[in-house]
Amino acid sequence: MEFLLPTVAQKFLQANSNALFIDCRSEMEYLFVGHPAGSMHVAWNDGPDWEINPHFVPMVRKLVGAGVERPILLICRSGNRTAAAGEALEAAGFLNIYGVAHGFEGDLDGTHHRNAVNGWRHDGLPWEQC
Repeated sequence: MEFLLPTVAQKFLQANSNALFIDCRSEMEYLFVGHPAGSMHVAWNDGPDWEINPHFVPMVRKLVGAGVERPILLICRSGNRTAAAGEALEAAGFLNIYGVAHGFEGDLDGTHHRNAVNGWRHDGLPWEQC
């Protein structure tokens, strides 16, 4: 899996209209923290127990439709869940998996806050919130 900087990921989506953009954070993060505009939600893991979603790969397969070649771009908070979800998709035979480097909220700064150093929101890319 290749990680793309957020601005490069946005250009990738614009250049690949068939790409599937999946936010793999929890439902609460997706709804209340916000999510990239145009992304679809499929949680890699979710509360209250934060167990890995056993339906993640089948849910993505359903969204992808026919073929394993369709590009899939994953995003989470900082990149950790993206890496794990991407590995699961590759193990299931998907071929074109990408991740957004630094995720939606980015890395922690010196005072342990996100959205101040890097990430989708930090870079001013389109996002929405419920």
